[in-house]
Amino acid sequence: MTAKIAYDDVEVGTELPAASFRATRAALVQYAGASGDFNPIHWNEKFAKEVGLPDVIAHGMFTMAEAIRVVTDWAGDPGAVVEYGVRFTRPVVVPNDEQGATIEVSGKVAAKLDDSTVRVDLVATSGGQKVLGMSRAVVRLA
Repeated sequence: MTAKIAYDDVEVGTELPAASFRATRAALVQYAGASGDFNPIHWNEKFAKEVGLPDVIAHGMFTMAEAIRVVTDWAGDPGAVVEYGVRFTRPVVVPNDEQGATIEVSGKVAAKLDDSTVRVDLVATSGGQKVLGMSRAVVRLA
């Protein structure tokens, strides 16, 4: 598979379709099982508050994975992502209700690079606060 977006059709400033993702307590438990990260700050409200957190928080890697979906959906191929990195700036606080937390993600082509690649800068927020900083992906386009 290759990206469905052509390098020649993309300009610096091109905006990717924004998306919102839900983080629920159930999703965090499922993620813990898949990742092997059973740190109680991700599922035990009492423990999370005892260590100074406002409530249970989403795994950083869970948040990172949800954010990159904006890029992979746009490119049409997860394999088109050749580099991805973020800084975790704030946790995603996940309340114990059916709604959970919402992670809102937008992206923009920030640079056209060599070898048919582009750098996409992402903005991820939850509860009105930026939760990822320096969120950047390099994507190889068709």
